[in-house]
Amino acid sequence: MNTSPRQNLTHQLTHDLGIAIVKGVYPVGEGLPSEADLCIEYDVSRSSTREAVKMLSAKGLISSRPKQGIRVLPESNWNMFDTDVLKWILSSKPSLSLLKEFTQVRVALEPQAAALAAMNASDEQIAAIEKALDRMVEAEQGLDDPLEADIAFHTSILVASGNRFFVQLTEFISTALRVSIRYTNKIKGVPGADVKKHAEIFNAIKARNPQQTRAAVSMILDEALELIESKL
Repeated sequence: MNTSPRQNLTHQLTHDLGIAIVKGVYPVGEGLPSEADLCIEYDVSRSSTREAVKMLSAKGLISSRPKQGIRVLPESNWNMFDTDVLKWILSSKPSLSLLKEFTQVRVALEPQAAALAAMNASDEQIAAIEKALDRMVEAEQGLDDPLEADIAFHTSILVASGNRFFVQLTEFISTALRVSIRYTNKIKGVPGADVKKHAEIFNAIKARNPQQTRAAVSMILDEALELIESKL
């Protein structure tokens, strides 16, 4: 779908202001420049500026009210499930405590999603998980991207769960995985994930064994959490 030049300018301004807020250029509780001043500073139209302010308000980063102007809201208001917000935070100030919290979310969700995949996955969905596992094997030989293959494995399991809420979390999970997998692999001193442990997950799903699947996923996530905690 083609976007108009105005939409591109709006998205660029939303991105620039979002990054600036996350980096603390505009501190919490303090005001942003007025819409008129933002137009001049970023060389964009008033309508593009207004749209960007609306988008940032919807993401929980700012509030915009008559006579009060545009104020930066506390981090507790930011929508962490919004992939833009998550990308801005992870690209500008990824902290170990944030990666720990994200991994705790994975511990709470992914073992159950995988158990559901063992019960509900279609043959095509099992084939998609196997294809991702094959990519992980190829990545070990330098024939694929280890990070992309690992993310494909975990997100294809979420899709195979058959649960619409888990399916909608795939973009959120894959956004944060880009940072957390890199980090945990760096601590372990390896370029990619443990293919053998991922193969155990796949085999348990293929065997339609939800208990074994849940245990296999929990094991790799508990290990990732311990690694992060060891560095905190």
